[in-house]
Amino acid sequence: MLASLRASRRVSSQFLPSTLPRIVRSYSSSTTYEHIIVSTPKPGVGLVTFNRPKALNALCSPLIVELNGALKDLDSSKEIGAIVITGSERAFAAGADIKEMKDLTFSAAYGTDFIEMWSDLTVRVKKPIIAAVNGYALGGGCELAMMADILYCSTGTTFGQPEIKLGTIPGAGGSQRLTKAIGKSRAMELILTGNNFSGKQAAEWGLAAKAFETPDECLNGAISTAEKIASYSKIAVKAGKEVVNKSQDQGIKEGVDFERRVFHSLFGSKDQKIGMTAFATKTKPEWSHE
Repeated sequence: MLASLRASRRVSSQFLPSTLPRIVRSYSSSTTYEHIIVSTPKPGVGLVTFNRPKALNALCSPLIVELNGALKDLDSSKEIGAIVITGSERAFAAGADIKEMKDLTFSAAYGTDFIEMWSDLTVRVKKPIIAAVNGYALGGGCELAMMADILYCSTGTTFGQPEIKLGTIPGAGGSQRLTKAIGKSRAMELILTGNNFSGKQAAEWGLAAKAFETPDECLNGAISTAEKIASYSKIAVKAGKEVVNKSQDQGIKEGVDFERRVFHSLFGSKDQKIGMTAFATKTKPEWSHE
């Protein structure tokens, strides 16, 4: 939830838009994107890079719409066997765009199923998705990373679910996936304090499959793994993903649905307005506890 931080450092030089033709092949799609870059760095690998550098890749509805469209396109392509999603060295995604949601009411959030589409990649994409996470992965960014089938990060990555500081809770599955990955007590501490944790800790706790020393190593490692997966039978890979997910999905839908309802209900609280307004105006929130 750090969308108001200053502009990020440059994206890893390997994947700057200006150098994409030299480093990666452009994915053949007629779609033009504003907030993401889609490419094929290796045979069979689709790479989706978030491209909102001035907002530290803060997640907003237009970006999610583009992401879902690109993932659907890659998922249906006979050329692609695995997908990598990533951001920049500075931020995978530094949270959700608070300005987009701070004035929502309960009826608007609940009535429109606000952020439900953020979970599309977990239920609609059949091909494996690897998240290469560097820099900030907070709030919705942390949740999005946890939706991936495999999570790679660099040791210096900053994860967290800081929604409590804004007078609300995670709304895109954070409370459910984090708890399943690292256990109730540790997840409870993180969600109720809003404390961050590092990429090194994420790997030690089992949230990340691997933590690399540098962002470049992380991204290259994710692409290498995706290329290896893409070299196998697409049917077998699809089946492998399905059976592993089946072991985890029992009960999580109900949990995420419940979490979303509570998340929506908090848009009827005074403290949600106080917290998000304070964030937007860069002032200290004075909680009403109502």
